[in-house]
Amino acid sequence: MHLQPVDTGWIEVICGSMFSGKTEELIRRLRRAQIARLNVVIFKPKLDDRYHAEQIVSHSDQRMESIPIEQAAEVLDRIPKGTQVVGIDEAQFFDSSLVSVCETLANRGIRVIVAGLDQDFRGQPFEPMPKLLAVAEFITKILAICVKCGNPANRSQRIAKSEDRVLVGATDAYEARCRRCFSPEPVPPSRPVDSPVDES
Repeated sequence: MHLQPVDTGWIEVICGSMFSGKTEELIRRLRRAQIARLNVVIFKPKLDDRYHAEQIVSHSDQRMESIPIEQAAEVLDRIPKGTQVVGIDEAQFFDSSLVSVCETLANRGIRVIVAGLDQDFRGQPFEPMPKLLAVAEFITKILAICVKCGNPANRSQRIAKSEDRVLVGATDAYEARCRRCFSPEPVPPSRPVDSPVDES
């Protein structure tokens, strides 16, 4: 058995809560691919401009140049010939067509690495991530640290006053929480919003 697929494409999904290090892990894998002299192209949703309009940026300030897009289908139109690895960050902000886009790329022999939240702020599966998890060859779930008790955290607690399912934000809008400390309703922050957070 091969430890990695040979002569075929595949899908890798990196998932977890806010502040778990998903983008950091995505960047690590993409940089290793670049070191291996593979042709890498990276995409991000245009609406996520928290840190930079044209870069994927981790909460620990690691960065890589990316292509901002509005619809998942744009990926197929914007990858140059010879692309070997495609990275996609913040997958939860794309529509369900992202699944078929990733499948198409993998069927073309491309390695596809996708990072995103697997649960929304109410702790419910965050489409299209569940379907991506179902079709992926490799899945990595990363845990954050609960800001209230220090337990492993796999939920994103909303601390901003909004009921919208999609709310782009960082420490101003979310905290990492464990199962016990999580509430499906928005709550006041457990710490001053501008205090430091362990983002490992």
